Order: sequence, then C-alpha cells, then structure tokens
Amino acid sequence: MALYCPDGFDLDPTYSTGNFYKAIKEPMLKMDLSPQAPGTTQADATAIPLKSDSLNSIMFDPPFVAAIPKGVATGIITTRFSYFRTIQHDLWPFYEKAITEFYRVLKQNGILVFKCQDTVDSSKQYMTHVHVMNLAVKAGFYPKDLFILTADNRILNQATQIHARKYHSYFWVFTKQKTAVDYSIQI
Repeated sequence: MALYCPDGFDLDPTYSTGNFYKAIKEPMLKMDLSPQAPGTTQADATAIPLKSDSLNSIMFDPPFVAAIPKGVATGIITTRFSYFRTIQHDLWPFYEKAITEFYRVLKQNGILVFKCQDTVDSSKQYMTHVHVMNLAVKAGFYPKDLFILTADNRILNQATQIHARKYHSYFWVFTKQKTAVDYSIQI
C-alpha cells in the first residue's frame, strides 16, 4: 500500500468485517455482498454502484477457495462467507466478472490490488495467481507488481500430501494503463 496507494484505497468491494485493515488505513468506500460491519454498503463486486472511471484504487480480497455449502460443515468460511461449488466453473468466472467491473470503475492509471491464493481441490492443483493475471491482462490491465505474503498460521488438514502445501497468498498490483509488456499467448 505504501508503494502504490500511500493515501489508502478508495474501495474494498469485499470488505467483510474489516479485519484486513487492522494495521492499515480503511478504504474510503466499503462494500460487501453481505455487509457485516457498520458503514458497509450492500453491493456485488461484479456490479458496483458507481460511475465509470470514478476510482483511483481498489483493494480486492475475495474468497479464494471452493467451500463446502452452509449447513454441510461448520467453520469460519461457511458461516461468514458465501461459497463457490467449484473453483474453475464458479469461483474463476466470478473473478473474471469482478475484474471487468473494476476496469470499468477505475480511472486511467488506477490501481487494482488483487489478493489471491493457489489451491488444491479434489487432488487438482489450481494456479490461481496465473489465471488472475491472465484475466486482468485480457481485461486491459497491466500487471505492475506481485507481492507474496506467507501465513503465520499453518493448518495441516491433508491426510496424504500429493502437492506442495500453500502457506502464502499473492497480492497482484494491476494498473489500468497500456500494457508495457506483451503477455498475450501465441499458440
């Protein structure tokens, strides 16, 4: 934030309870599909009720796992958040719609910080950080930077390990500007 948005973020469209902002300045606008904190507007990250080209920065910390539906299991994920049945067919299309919407509401040279995490689901490896970059480039963003944050807490819930455990998340920094590097795939 200090490097790219020193004055703080204009919007967090998945604000939740605001735990992300314990040590940093809260965003000017707080939105969430199911508001849980005072001053949070009910809104879907794929349909932000703002004019086009109206924001300088967005912090997006969306769900990044396909969770078990409410009522089937208990835990913080299933009680505080909605869920996506699958990563590839439900979660990733949500990301694509949100990125397209962020491009619409950001001003030229606006900053999108997108937090994501790679994951393993049903023994399949999902390189979400790569997919997010491809979606952002497709929408017209330039991938300006990438930060990696390691987790303090490590939950060990795999009986048999067949992939590397994911103890980190990524913070992509995208700008709404002409792409300085051609990331298109030529097949």
